[in-house]
Amino acid sequence: MLFEVEFYEKSDGTYPAEEFILSQDIKMRAKLFRLLELLELKGNELREPYSKALSDGIFEIRAIQGNNITRVLYFFVVGKKIILTNGFVKKTQKTPDGEIELAKKYRADYERRKEKL
Repeated sequence: MLFEVEFYEKSDGTYPAEEFILSQDIKMRAKLFRLLELLELKGNELREPYSKALSDGIFEIRAIQGNNITRVLYFFVVGKKIILTNGFVKKTQKTPDGEIELAKKYRADYERRKEKL
């Protein structure tokens, strides 16, 4: 069964992960979109080197193109749904805590707004 991959939408109507992906060069964009297709197919069975669990239910999609390393963070929602929260260009060995915290903040906001529906 396919997973449904969605971009998290902030309250101001912007989509941080989508904006990040679209800001990348054409080769990196293509690689990220291929990885998202793989994520739709495999979901929680997707593992390294493509995907990695970070902390507290936050995961990352991992793309390398030449010397550029990018990550897009995401979380799972009940019902085979995956929400992409934010992305960044990786400069250090470790994923920055700030990026993980941002993903958690977006997840909390997503869950809070979904409860109101």
